[in-house]
Amino acid sequence: MLTRRTVLSTALAAPFISTGRAQALRKVKFTLPWVAEGSNAVAFVAKANGYFAEAGLDVEISRGFGSVAAAQAVGSGQFEFGMGAASAGIQQAAKGLPVVSIGCLGYDATMCLAVTGESPVRQPKDLAGKSIGGTVNSGEYPFLPAFAKAAGLDLSTVKLVTADPNVRQRLLMEGQVDAICGFGISIAPIFVANNRKVRFMPYSAYGLKFYNNAIFTRTEVLKAEPAMCEGVAKAMLKATKFCLLNRKEAVATFLKQVPEAALSANGPKTIETGLGIFAMTSIGTPSRTVAVGQTEDADYAYMTDMVMQYLGAPGDKPPALADLYTNRFVGDVKLTADEWAKAEADVKEYRDLFA
Repeated sequence: MLTRRTVLSTALAAPFISTGRAQALRKVKFTLPWVAEGSNAVAFVAKANGYFAEAGLDVEISRGFGSVAAAQAVGSGQFEFGMGAASAGIQQAAKGLPVVSIGCLGYDATMCLAVTGESPVRQPKDLAGKSIGGTVNSGEYPFLPAFAKAAGLDLSTVKLVTADPNVRQRLLMEGQVDAICGFGISIAPIFVANNRKVRFMPYSAYGLKFYNNAIFTRTEVLKAEPAMCEGVAKAMLKATKFCLLNRKEAVATFLKQVPEAALSANGPKTIETGLGIFAMTSIGTPSRTVAVGQTEDADYAYMTDMVMQYLGAPGDKPPALADLYTNRFVGDVKLTADEWAKAEADVKEYRDLFA
């Protein structure tokens, strides 16, 4: 005889037995390139929106200590996955670490010179006889000579002032230097938090093309666990599309995941600025013509040459492009023409900062 308890227990158990949904999510570790902020909010959107869970993954997101450290942590096996500047992955691969990109998270690293909104400096050449603040171990600093040469600025006429990243921003705000070099995606939110206007002269405008962040894993993980890699890559790329089309909602989602980011008066605006610039960098020819997250051979070849020239150390070897990245998991996440138009319109205010 079927009792009420038997019927209920059978009804509850059956879907899980037939679909396998009772299986526990697999735990994996993911490192950010820095603290949780707008520029890397896409990882938290992927988690909160259930994109990782759809792939059977329970992803633990940890703060990072710079893109180089993130690439090293993934390459050495401390984390299965992470995100960081594409150039950092190339640099560590040249040193022998098995770091590989499984998806692109932006087509412009936003390396730049920054000046205040009221500055009379309109182009790099205007900095002759003036001062530039910079942080020697910051990712853009080694490429400053190449940028200056391309922009027609004689660095021998410039006073270079080295400073900690946080001090660097303050030097510019207080007028102690005429410009600073850094990443616009990190500088802009700080100026917003201090209610100050800022303008950028991007390296990319003078031919120095560096991708923003990449999704990193280890070569052995890619070979042994392709399904897991596919799950992480597609989750991050789906989250990228969500951020492109629903930035306000993405900011709200991030703030629920990281509530301490909303404690300051300008916290939400700071997060939105970083996320807005991230969205801007995600709009590129590869993502428009192929799919979100697509990586181009020519771009990686250029970055590899630049990394070897300006960051190479004795013993470093130029990695083969096939060892640096794969587009294997890219192709499913696309936007329509109308969606791209909306995404572009939504980032206009950030695009104007880099004009």
